[in-house]
Amino acid sequence: MKTRIFLVLILLVVGFGAKSQNIYGVIKNSEGQPLSGVKVSIESIGASTVSDYQGNFMLGNLKNDYYQVAFALPGFYKTFKSIAPSDFNTTISIVLYGNSRTLEEIQVSSTRSSSTATSATMFSSKGLEKKNFGQDLPFLLDATPSVVTTSDAGAGVGYTGIRIRGVDASRINVTINGIPVNDPESHDVYWVNMPDLASSIENIQIQRGVGSSTNGAASFGASLNIKTQDIEGVAGGAIDNSYGSFNTWKTTIKATTGLINQKFSLETRLSRISSDGFIDRANSNLKSFYLAGSYSGKKTLIKAVMFSGKEVTYQSWYGTPESRINGDTAAMNAYADRNYLTDEERVNLLNSGRTYNYYTYKNQEDNYQQDNYQLHFTHSFKQNLILNVAGHYTYGRGFYEEYKTNQNLNHYGMSNVVTGIDTITSTDLIRRRWLDNDFVGAVYSLTYNKSRFHLVFGGAANTYFGRHFGEVIWARNASDSELGDRYYNENGRKTEFSNYLKAYYHLHGFVFSGDLQYRNVNYSFLGIDQVSGVLKDVQQSVQFNFFNPKASVSYRLNSNNQFFVSYGISHREPVRRDFRESTPQSRPKAEQMRDLEVGHTFQVNSKKQGSKFALTSNVYWMDYTNQLILTGKINDVGGYTRINVPKSYRAGIELYAYYKVVQGFVINGTVTLSKNQIQSFDEYVDVYYDTLPYYDQKLIEHKNTNLALSPNIVGNIGFSLVPFNNFTVDWMTKFVGRQYLDNTSDINRSMNPFNYSNLNLSYSLKKVLFEEIVFGLQISNIFNQMYANNGYTFSYIYGGQTTTENFYYPQAGTNLMGRILIKL
Repeated sequence: MKTRIFLVLILLVVGFGAKSQNIYGVIKNSEGQPLSGVKVSIESIGASTVSDYQGNFMLGNLKNDYYQVAFALPGFYKTFKSIAPSDFNTTISIVLYGNSRTLEEIQVSSTRSSSTATSATMFSSKGLEKKNFGQDLPFLLDATPSVVTTSDAGAGVGYTGIRIRGVDASRINVTINGIPVNDPESHDVYWVNMPDLASSIENIQIQRGVGSSTNGAASFGASLNIKTQDIEGVAGGAIDNSYGSFNTWKTTIKATTGLINQKFSLETRLSRISSDGFIDRANSNLKSFYLAGSYSGKKTLIKAVMFSGKEVTYQSWYGTPESRINGDTAAMNAYADRNYLTDEERVNLLNSGRTYNYYTYKNQEDNYQQDNYQLHFTHSFKQNLILNVAGHYTYGRGFYEEYKTNQNLNHYGMSNVVTGIDTITSTDLIRRRWLDNDFVGAVYSLTYNKSRFHLVFGGAANTYFGRHFGEVIWARNASDSELGDRYYNENGRKTEFSNYLKAYYHLHGFVFSGDLQYRNVNYSFLGIDQVSGVLKDVQQSVQFNFFNPKASVSYRLNSNNQFFVSYGISHREPVRRDFRESTPQSRPKAEQMRDLEVGHTFQVNSKKQGSKFALTSNVYWMDYTNQLILTGKINDVGGYTRINVPKSYRAGIELYAYYKVVQGFVINGTVTLSKNQIQSFDEYVDVYYDTLPYYDQKLIEHKNTNLALSPNIVGNIGFSLVPFNNFTVDWMTKFVGRQYLDNTSDINRSMNPFNYSNLNLSYSLKKVLFEEIVFGLQISNIFNQMYANNGYTFSYIYGGQTTTENFYYPQAGTNLMGRILIKL
């Protein structure tokens, strides 16, 4: 039986290879010198190879068909050549002409996956522009496999988030031009600090799983590698205005000088986005700018990039109680009773509907500005040896303001107030919690191409200074405090050094790669901070050394079939909160993940339509050791810190399909089916009594439960239709399965499955008054689905009865945005 199966497989392979054709060629520069290391690819089918030291190349196992072949090498213009069946098995000649502007691709290529068969997705500026009506970047990536997006304000403007394969933002590595973006202490990325970044993006690569080595925070489930706008060859500009539901208004002005004397260029952008938000009072006022200047020499590129964002957002991160979502008046009153809501707070809860916001204080705002500076130097010593060095500096400063009632004076370093025989121990107050931080460092890479061999040595050295402090700016009973006093003042410093070595080798349809990374992290912080509302001494220092090896191999069997397998290991240190709310005796360990990915792409091409059908499947196994989760357990300083669980995993299959029915009509979709589980953990539930000891914790053992906020199914299906010239109709329907709010798999602590559909209409007028005028209409959640895409929960026991409080973040019903984009 095994022999028969083996013979069948051999016959299939022979059948796949039958009638295959080859493309041979030689590549030279304008001086007639051979060029080695040139990437030769047929992007429509994922076929690629590289030229050898004599400039020769061969693309084999092709069907007798028409192809568009691309030739790319940093420092040279990218060149295309159409291949007809008559060109097969003959030698074609290609000449590449020098262009130092293409050297800027080195800024991101060293930290990107170079294989077309990985679990990665690329987004171009054109695709982002079509969807960019003002929502944050996560919402523009919503159709990506395994992606779930969130919005506190309910309409995609303000505080938004992205999860990939259930992995939260703090585990997703983000770089911009190879520069780390994740906050070094929390590992989070706050897109609200970079408003309208999408308008200055050239392309994005999303790698799911461990991915290739990168700079900054650990890639612990996914990475977003962003490249900003390319140098433009000609002068131009654009004015982009969008307006729609919830008084959402986006205005963007862009301009570029093009190349001046074929050497200098300048690009700039100004943006403003404002929105009232779907949730009550969840308004956003966002401003940003982007500025880039460059010098292009014969073999050298120098580019300076600066972008800044200023955000003022009304807080909506409290969430909406489950009783308010369900419209259950009795349950809402019970919630108000057990949480001691005031009469005004009760009225707000009972009368707000799905747009309920707990906060009513007029200045309950988050106010923050972040400035980013980058300076890139890229030099080609030879055609196959390129150095890139970049320095960066990020300065962030701001606060969030809160009105708090009945606060203990001693929790703010204030003495009790004694008036006659009365002693006042608490007060209503307004506080500001500040973060003032600097992030400075350098990234570097040295790229070497020789024939079929590609080598990259790179890394980063970064230092972060975080100054965390709190001030009381008003108090009903201010005691002995003075304006400007800090009730906590904690300084953190984190340094990171990393190096990686990557090698790729092309051989007869195979691409072999190895990737080794060493990462050293030192983190220390001193001072006094609030933990669970009480002042604590949090002086600590910790060091980590991580070794992250990765390897992969891809194989293109023929023009229809390509296979891929990779295995990698990644480590991740705990975040600031894990340290702040623990001591050296109780703090958690670093996490480890082993990631196995196996993929296959099947593609069919048509002479008239190009790529006609594609199906990509990817099976993954992400195996965790010491993953950090919340269990409810209180540690030795009274904090609900996260706990390491010995074993957990995420396993699934991702499918992406594309079908061009006819020219101008394409159907596409993705689906991820997964299982995301913890083998065992202990949950701790708070227990309260009316008599001593007043407080305790109950232990509940769990086995084989679902990881929180990790749906077992995520999918979307849509189409793009061009019914007539310059008019496009895009449709997408998204489905997300049940998500549990904690790790207990209790259906009473979960979010219901949800779906929504979006419609995007676009019509373009070219060479009428301006270079182009684009009219757009975006209708989101067209069927008015009532759903929430994020939430949290906690439980406690009192009087022998368990009470569970679920909170959700409801999203807007049907809403729309209109747009006029003028390109000059």
